[in-house]
Amino acid sequence: MKATYIDYKDTNSFSKTLLAYLAAKEDLKPFYGNAPTYDGFEKQIEIKSTFEHRQTLVDSLKNQYKDLIHDAPAVASNIDLLLQPNTFTITTGHQLNIFTGPLYFIFKIACAIRLARDLKAQFPDKDFVPVYWMASEDHDFAEINNTRVYGKKIVWDVPGISGTGKMDTSTMEAVVRQYIGMLGLSDNSSQLASIVEEAYLQGRNLADATRYLVNALFKEYGLVILDADQKELKEVFAPIIREDILEEKSFAAISQTTKELEEKGFATQVHARECNFFYLTEQYRERIEKTADGRYEVLHQDLFFTEEELWEEIENHPERFSPNVVMRPLYQEVILPNLAYIGGGAEIVYWLQFKANFDQYAVPFPILIPRNSAMITDDAVARKIYRLDLTFKSIFKSTTVLQNEYVRRHTTHRLNLRDEWMEFNAIFGKIKLRAHKIDASLAPSTEAVQARLKKAIDNLEKKLLKADKRNHEEALILIERVKEKLFPNGGLQERSENFATLYVKYGDDLIKELIRHFNPLDFKFTILY
Repeated sequence: MKATYIDYKDTNSFSKTLLAYLAAKEDLKPFYGNAPTYDGFEKQIEIKSTFEHRQTLVDSLKNQYKDLIHDAPAVASNIDLLLQPNTFTITTGHQLNIFTGPLYFIFKIACAIRLARDLKAQFPDKDFVPVYWMASEDHDFAEINNTRVYGKKIVWDVPGISGTGKMDTSTMEAVVRQYIGMLGLSDNSSQLASIVEEAYLQGRNLADATRYLVNALFKEYGLVILDADQKELKEVFAPIIREDILEEKSFAAISQTTKELEEKGFATQVHARECNFFYLTEQYRERIEKTADGRYEVLHQDLFFTEEELWEEIENHPERFSPNVVMRPLYQEVILPNLAYIGGGAEIVYWLQFKANFDQYAVPFPILIPRNSAMITDDAVARKIYRLDLTFKSIFKSTTVLQNEYVRRHTTHRLNLRDEWMEFNAIFGKIKLRAHKIDASLAPSTEAVQARLKKAIDNLEKKLLKADKRNHEEALILIERVKEKLFPNGGLQERSENFATLYVKYGDDLIKELIRHFNPLDFKFTILY
């Protein structure tokens, strides 16, 4: 593949806050730690060098990989490396979308792998392990139970229960057959079909099925997949669980940070609660709230704890306490020797709300890396773009704007009435002067006539443009089709389509090319063709 890169701001697809972070605006600097540069990583390595929970982490990972590790030597090697004090992780995370969901799921992981490689080249005496954190405790099933292949939505239509990682995939046979049926007949489609069938149709829960699928795609790169819904890992986090529920510390810190960000004009994504943990079982995941009489209630379950009972429950069953969106990042950084978190634009924005909370718990705040964002097309589409006298940068403009600009560039007629309007303006200047001499109160009437004429001239100009569009109908239809191809449903390709359509075309080379062309610390939108 070939690659070209453009600034994120030129895509008109990313938030003001993210662009301010990429531009290192002074207003945002109090809300994050080390900068996303090699100098920043050097400082972060020093900060994280005292990580204490390596043995617990490695033991948990080996147990999670017990059925896969024999066929993944690069992964096994990276898990063993995590015991070494000079080994650090580069982490990305995402929900357990069926069949990986939208393309950016794959982009996140490719970005983590490439950044780990780049850091190894920069700091050869250290090792860096890419990690995919499975959001197995998340219970928003409606966000993950679907994907799109060639524009067609495929849905696993069953009731969601508990954390999605615990869901049984035995009811997925029909949806798996539907997905495979979209892949066509080729060596690549057969390979992907085999992976998907093994992942989802062998009696696994959704967390284990997702691990199998992602491992099959990325095991040669040493990607370590972590399901943090484990008792031994929650035991490490238990002191913070107790302190935060009983003292509501994260609520105070994050609420204050949210207020400060908003006062500076930055949008915020999440809001802390007084209690930022759910109670998690095999059947449900429900919020914990403090009642008026001082007890702690598990909502909708008629389950209550006194403060002493809650303390004992956390001590004996920490795995039942599931962090919400504001505490999950803290949990991640407590149990991993992590240097950086790679997230989408919205994720980076809400991580900016958390630094004060990290500080009060004396947990190092990771370097925030916006994931590589990309568009993948082919030479045929690229040729059409160039034939239309467009560029990969200009293609981000709306279809209407591109069509209007094309007509203005290629018409043999003069479509704007700017010169004529300047002549009218001169005439109206004389009329206003004459009216003023007769009666100064006539000025508003003259201006009103001028405004109506300006509106009429503008409407006439639009009609001229519309009429001339018929002379360029073929090119304008082509512009529309190119836009539909690159921006399905009017949005970025990566936010809609599943990776399957590209995997069928490119096979394993798809991931190789993503890793080869992504430059995680350059912060450019990548276009591959």
